[in-house]
Amino acid sequence: MKNTNKKALLEELNEEDLNIYYYWKYLEPLQKAKEWNGPYIEEEKITFTEFENKYRESKYLYKNTLSTLAIKYENDFLGVVTSYWKDKKSKWLECGIVIYKNNNWEQGLGSQVFKEWIDYLFKETNANRIGISTWSGNIRMMKVASKSGMIEEARIRRGRVVKGDFYDAIQMGILREEWQNFKNISSK
Repeated sequence: MKNTNKKALLEELNEEDLNIYYYWKYLEPLQKAKEWNGPYIEEEKITFTEFENKYRESKYLYKNTLSTLAIKYENDFLGVVTSYWKDKKSKWLECGIVIYKNNNWEQGLGSQVFKEWIDYLFKETNANRIGISTWSGNIRMMKVASKSGMIEEARIRRGRVVKGDFYDAIQMGILREEWQNFKNISSK
């Protein structure tokens, strides 16, 4: 399908997407996205089979609600949006976005799909709040979250170390009723 509206699309990951996702996450030599997406988290390299099994185990938040979607632009896999329950009892959902292809950064695609992702999560779950966790060096993520109506809720000073330097750990979030107000204001 030709994307004539110049928007990125969110789609369920197919087998080919899963292979591409694994490549960008573990095999791609430059790992530019990792410089911004949780560079303070040491990730153990796993095999594709382990990756695939892990994906399938956490594929759904609920029976028919996907926890991860592919970001596509003109049928090209760019990255993923993800989510997981931080605390199911308090209905606290965490989410994220990674665009692996850096030639697609700074084009507004991340802001567009992140808003769609938040909307999907509020529609398809009983989440009371949706949040993100990042670090103060990731200005783009904080801007995307802010453009999506999220506010900074916590700043843990010098809570992250990236390449030997200290950065603040940042928590941003939005409540269900705030999202409804944000959508109403944004659509005018």
